[in-house]
Amino acid sequence: MPGLPRKWLSLQRRIMKTFSLYSRVLLLLLLATACGRRGASADDFTVPVYTPRYASGFEIVGAQGAASTIVKVRDPWQGAEGVETRLFIAREGEEAPAGFDGQVLRGDAQRVVCLASTHVAMLDAVQAVETVVGVSGIDYITNEYIASHRDRIGDVGYEGNIDYERLVGLDPDLVLLFGVNGASTMEPKLQELGIPFVYVGEYLEESPLGKAEWMVAVAETVGRRAEAETVFAPIPERYDSLKERVAATVLDAPSVMLNTPYGDSWFMPSTASYVARLVTDAGGHYIYEKNNGNASLPIDPETAVLLTAAADMWINVQAASLDDLRRRFPKFADTRCVRNGYVWNADRRTNAAGGNDFWESGVVCPDLVLRDLVKIFHPELVGEEFVYYRKLE
Repeated sequence: MPGLPRKWLSLQRRIMKTFSLYSRVLLLLLLATACGRRGASADDFTVPVYTPRYASGFEIVGAQGAASTIVKVRDPWQGAEGVETRLFIAREGEEAPAGFDGQVLRGDAQRVVCLASTHVAMLDAVQAVETVVGVSGIDYITNEYIASHRDRIGDVGYEGNIDYERLVGLDPDLVLLFGVNGASTMEPKLQELGIPFVYVGEYLEESPLGKAEWMVAVAETVGRRAEAETVFAPIPERYDSLKERVAATVLDAPSVMLNTPYGDSWFMPSTASYVARLVTDAGGHYIYEKNNGNASLPIDPETAVLLTAAADMWINVQAASLDDLRRRFPKFADTRCVRNGYVWNADRRTNAAGGNDFWESGVVCPDLVLRDLVKIFHPELVGEEFVYYRKLE
């Protein structure tokens, strides 16, 4: 059978040729994929992944066919104009675009350091508080998880006095920063240590819903954006429903005074501010109409007395009781609010060290804050118990 070996040899050659062609195609595909992952341009990251409805300070973008995203943060501190910071979250082996000059987080963060208690509240809201390994001022954080895991969570100190040795020892994947009147002083040191960071600028938002929406940006860094969208979605619905019910029902809006002296100054927020919007949405009338800017302004003691004397309600009063208020601020002892007992403090959920959950979870629960204020101004409209506020007795 002399022809059989030649047939087998011919078949073997065809198989080898086909296999060689397949291998080349596969290699080209792999190279193309690798080049696509490592050679992407920053210009490719223009596909909207999440565009906020209420917040003005962030957006999340991606690229066609890419698993990675970029969290863009605009004007992240007071006075910033045209400043944009970017965090590239590299997923599925993808690399940051060539020439990318922002921060790079490799994979979803598993270990996070929070420089503000609101960051903890946002992670808690999306069931990711377990990622927190470090905080600033642990005694003043009211979150139950943080309080019960103090042995595993490090306190890194405060801006200007950060314990970098402890911070490095926590081995964080990401640090959540905030800026006040400029960039955080931590930036250069974090860059030197190779620790990625991202600014969280929720405190700059004037919309109560805009503040809460920042939970989506924070959740993106730990791979829980979808969960954050689900958590956030009903908050505007509840907020707007109550706001509309108040607007349709209330005829008379009580005049409302805010705050108490801080040191030697008494600061009154703008009429467009977060707290003024809450007062208006709850059916109140913010009594100080002169400040139409974008920042709180100080008033003198005489003006404060006149405003308080004319107000129907006085909220966010830093006092334990009416007697404590009279003792600390005797000039206000005979004002109408104090005489009538219409004085309220948002300290119902305060821990032993004085940490106040109103400034923590209240930021991600504006619907509950609004409900409390409606109960103060128009108690006939709300039957639920107070969450954050209490009346001074």
